[in-house]
Amino acid sequence: MSLIKSTKSEEANKYELEVKVDKETFTAATTRVYKRQVKNINIPGFRKGKAPKHIIERMYGKTVFYDDAIEDTYPTALSEATVEADLKAVGVDDLKIDEVGDDGYTFTAVIIVAPELTVDGYKGIEVEKISTEVTDELVDEELQAVRERNGRMVTVEDRAAQNGDTAVIDFEGFVDGDAFDGGKAENYNLRLGDGNFIPGFEDAIVGHSTGEEFTIDVTFPEDYNAENLAGKDAQFKITLHEIKVKELPEVDDEFVKDVSEKDTLEEYKEELKEKVAERLKENAEKDFDDKLTDALFALETEEIPEVMFDNEVRDMLNEFDMRLRQQGMDLETYLKYTGMDKAAVEATYKPQAEKRVKIRLVLEAIARQEAIEVSDEDVENEYKKLSEAYNMEADQVKTFIAPEALSQDIKVEKAMQLVRDNAKVK
Repeated sequence: MSLIKSTKSEEANKYELEVKVDKETFTAATTRVYKRQVKNINIPGFRKGKAPKHIIERMYGKTVFYDDAIEDTYPTALSEATVEADLKAVGVDDLKIDEVGDDGYTFTAVIIVAPELTVDGYKGIEVEKISTEVTDELVDEELQAVRERNGRMVTVEDRAAQNGDTAVIDFEGFVDGDAFDGGKAENYNLRLGDGNFIPGFEDAIVGHSTGEEFTIDVTFPEDYNAENLAGKDAQFKITLHEIKVKELPEVDDEFVKDVSEKDTLEEYKEELKEKVAERLKENAEKDFDDKLTDALFALETEEIPEVMFDNEVRDMLNEFDMRLRQQGMDLETYLKYTGMDKAAVEATYKPQAEKRVKIRLVLEAIARQEAIEVSDEDVENEYKKLSEAYNMEADQVKTFIAPEALSQDIKVEKAMQLVRDNAKVK
């Protein structure tokens, strides 16, 4: 059991706690450490692993198990102390052991706490909502997308390659007469005009015909991701094997029957209209929320502890790792494939992490200022939603998400709904 001996504010968002771990707790911890380690300890006159605790302490000193016992107990003691002090800890800046003895030990910790903001201006935020009107042009675009998905590639033999075609080519690249790594491929399908290759590469294939072998000259961009090639002049030997073009189906009732459950084009257009309307509604709602959160982000003006951003980056990386594992990969493998290191990935997440943390703090402040409450029924309903989303029993979900954490998430969402309800739509 831990006991706070003193609490004092060090500086903004930092508190120093002096904590006492009592004799009973510390003695129990040294006994646990003894039981873990005794099997590896040799004492003359005793079989290995059978020496009594007091004998080992007499030979090696009574402090022999202290360090490991402290390691076992201080995290829980610190956690209990921060709860007792009613502090929302987000990190530990410093920790030192002050006194250790038979009666337990005392330690001092400087903990970093989340700031409690006070915000104004969250009611009446002006937001321009994007249009959700379903036009004939949007329905036609949706229909064209369906045609594209159902098109088939056919070979063109009576003309030269042009933009929009897919050229099947062999290529090999050279710089200063030497082939370079990654510059060679066979039977590569390259859609001309999409700009996926080095500037000038695709344009140089346009006008050539099936069966031709030719050389093209290009220059790698100065900001090319391979430093050994950036800004260099290169030559590519090309063999054009085939020219293909996508042939789209005619839009008629037969096409409709092939791609849907409808019988006529008019019926299918009505279905697409509903689909477009739903998408526009979702896009408008997301855009509305994005604009609101941008406005909330601007309301945060206080200094935020850097550790909160670091914690959020860590959580985002863990989420990414979980998504990768669902696809049969993990973060370590991903880093090897992409040639990135963990620090580089963390840097890409940092701006988003900062925004997440600041908006969360603003919404928590709104929840406090508006005295937003969360009922037991709210929490149970949310557990039910999560269990359905994850296809798990509610009791299983509770082992992953504590009620207190879920309650805070609900409170934040209620604060966001309050902001939505009070926004002024232009």
